[in-house]
Amino acid sequence: MNRYIIKFSYDGHNFNGYQKQPKKRTIQGEIEKALRKIENKNVDITASGRTDAGVHALNQVAHFDLEVNIEPDNLKKALNSLIPEDIYIKEVDIINSNFHARYDVKAKEYIYIINQGEYNPLERNYVYQYNKRLDLTEIERALKYLEGNNDFTSFTSLDKEEKDKDCIRLLSQTEIKRDGNKITLVFLGNGFLRYMVRNIVGTLIEVGEGKRKSEDIIDILKQKDRTKAGKTANPEGLYLKNVFY
Repeated sequence: MNRYIIKFSYDGHNFNGYQKQPKKRTIQGEIEKALRKIENKNVDITASGRTDAGVHALNQVAHFDLEVNIEPDNLKKALNSLIPEDIYIKEVDIINSNFHARYDVKAKEYIYIINQGEYNPLERNYVYQYNKRLDLTEIERALKYLEGNNDFTSFTSLDKEEKDKDCIRLLSQTEIKRDGNKITLVFLGNGFLRYMVRNIVGTLIEVGEGKRKSEDIIDILKQKDRTKAGKTANPEGLYLKNVFY
């Protein structure tokens, strides 16, 4: 029995999210379907975390155990020949059996891409088409108020399951990158709650529109109330960029 670690990317547009669901197309479901053909029985994979429908990944990480003995390079080729073209296995390695793709995560990096310029139909599934100018200086100020150890209850899902969690997370670094009409918001932290990045981005857009002030972030965090923050930003601009162990 070997434990394998895989690093993979996916285009989330045509998936109902990462986590497998009955009768729905998911990333986990497609990879497990491929592994079933290799192992000749069901194989459960565990990822660093789930992503929602329409969200993409540049470097997602997962682990699984196989009884069949197969070299990592051969397993990579086999998996890529069996999974659909909107998922790609980038790396495969054998790892210590104590490794856990979810619980051993030290940090994650997410990015969110926004187009402030003219609508681009070719990028509509990969870049949020906001198509108006935002006050980037004010957004940058707002980002800095989010850094550090904070209770992000105001920026998570309203689901009872999420609200009952410990919502304190360390957002160690934020950044705004400019590239012509596109901006990329960068979030590096030790963990992220469901919809957390998209709820933050939705609030930052309101800051950039002048509907809120950057310092309003301080009060929103203190309130610990989802209704005090902005709306949830669209999924297509969000990418899981890196997972760190």
